[in-house]
Amino acid sequence: MFEFALGAKWLEVLQQLVPGLAEAAVIYDRSTPSSLGFLQVMTAAAPVIGVKLSATPVSSESDIEASIAAAGVGANRGLIVLPGSLMGVHRELITTLTARHRIPAVYGLRDNPAKGGLASYGVDSVELYRKAASYLDRILKGEKPGDLPVQGATRFELMINLRAAQALGLDLPPALLFGADELIE
Repeated sequence: MFEFALGAKWLEVLQQLVPGLAEAAVIYDRSTPSSLGFLQVMTAAAPVIGVKLSATPVSSESDIEASIAAAGVGANRGLIVLPGSLMGVHRELITTLTARHRIPAVYGLRDNPAKGGLASYGVDSVELYRKAASYLDRILKGEKPGDLPVQGATRFELMINLRAAQALGLDLPPALLFGADELIE
């Protein structure tokens, strides 16, 4: 989850989900160091695609509630939830609040659409575990960990929860649906 270019992709996916997107709110776990890298990329990408970006760090359940309520005020808005341990702990709260406030939200982890969130774009975690297993095998066979090359993710996946899209009244573009790796019905 250190591929910071994902920040721009999350904005792009949100823009495809919400025609006429004018503002994207971002909530992030202030204790997750990688959030700053994602935010830097998103801040640079937002003016290029014509979207105003507002980012809010959260550190508690009440922060999450207030931030999501504020993100839902106004038209042509959406939310991006950056990955972090706090976001994982409060996954159900976040997906419930985005549904209640009718906020289209994009997440960095596939667990969110599976639990009722709208969409996610991120690394294929199965691929990462397979790579980790091959590294472990090489280490157990005597290779030094410091001699192994650093590898990043090579496969990314888009998941869309069609029930969440319908509940939000979104008419999803066929190209977006066709490009999705998984559609949850």
